[in-house]
Amino acid sequence: MSHTPDQPATQTGTAPPGGRLATSTRSTLLGAMFLMATSAIGPGFITQTTTFTVQLGAAFAFAIVISILVDIALQLNVWRVIGISGRRAQELGNLVAPGLGWVMAGFLLVGGLVFNIGNVAGSGLGLDAMLGLDPKLGGALSAVIAIGIFLSKKAGVAVDRIVVVLGLAMILLTAYIAITSGPPVGQALRNVVLPEEVDVLAITTLVGGTIGGYIVYAGAHRLLDSGVTGPAHVRDITRGSVTGILITAVMRVVLFLAILGVVTGGAALDPDNQAASAFEQAAGEVGLRVFGIVLWAAAITSVIGASYTSVSFITSRTRTSDRTRTLMVVGFIAVTTLAYLLIGTAPTTLLVFAGAFNGLLLPIGIAVLLWVATRRTDLLNGYRYPRWLLAIGWLAWLLTLYLAVNSVRPVIELFS
Repeated sequence: MSHTPDQPATQTGTAPPGGRLATSTRSTLLGAMFLMATSAIGPGFITQTTTFTVQLGAAFAFAIVISILVDIALQLNVWRVIGISGRRAQELGNLVAPGLGWVMAGFLLVGGLVFNIGNVAGSGLGLDAMLGLDPKLGGALSAVIAIGIFLSKKAGVAVDRIVVVLGLAMILLTAYIAITSGPPVGQALRNVVLPEEVDVLAITTLVGGTIGGYIVYAGAHRLLDSGVTGPAHVRDITRGSVTGILITAVMRVVLFLAILGVVTGGAALDPDNQAASAFEQAAGEVGLRVFGIVLWAAAITSVIGASYTSVSFITSRTRTSDRTRTLMVVGFIAVTTLAYLLIGTAPTTLLVFAGAFNGLLLPIGIAVLLWVATRRTDLLNGYRYPRWLLAIGWLAWLLTLYLAVNSVRPVIELFS
């Protein structure tokens, strides 16, 4: 992704003056927040939210709130360490232990490739629900659109604006369905404080789905590539990390309420596609078309986020040219699209392995960043890291270990 005049290149942490540069910084920050959020809001996000809402009903509200708090604790640390150090996660990994960063990059690349096949498939299904287009043709068309975005002269600005527009569109359209379905909001609010059921699996699944794999680094790497780094930008970095999670949370909540309203109304959902069925039950034919738009927007922004972030793990900000990075992103999208066209979607076995890689990467990557904040403060450009932030970061890291164990278990079962 090439740098443009709209992207500040301040890497030393000098606070920019007001005016045009400050406006550019705000625009970049908004783009980074939405890139992280829309990377999390993919086809799997919609499926997970729908499934747990059907299973748990209003009690799912408690799992959503707890997962949001854990996500914030982790993202606060990830964005702050990467942003203040001015180094990507894998670069910090190699400085903590030689070769560790490349292990992180390998895990992320494998997971990103497999899950991006699912993202392309989701974009095809979205266009099918929206326009009645053949899913494979829709997936190929969506990939061409994503490639066009990265090949544009101002790719960075294009990505920032597109993820913001599509992110807001998803939230507003889903909110419309939520209003139409008439969910029991009071019951959901009661379950936030006094849950009728506490499902640990739901909480851990939401955390893994929201910040697992490449997603946890998407916004921070985007901000870094835009030059918003150093201790002088700590306030922007903090605001961006929290707001990015809150954007994801808003989408999760409105989708939850939309499905909850349909379920509590007694409607029977199609087990093959519960989310599409719920939207259709809530608003008829219009609801189905709205679902198609939401699914397509979720899928194509995830294609953008997965491709951009995966390539950022195998390139250098200083040694890799803009042209080379762009061609690698285009190649990443092309390879995953070709795989989708040949096999239809990522096979279950590959998804299980990719899930394991993502699950293992999360505790490794978080540990590297927390270790830098704890023991390698020489990499933080003189910044004094808050002890309270370290404490909640290490506590949240313990949950990532639980997620890692759960992600490896299906692989063991495959060979048992």
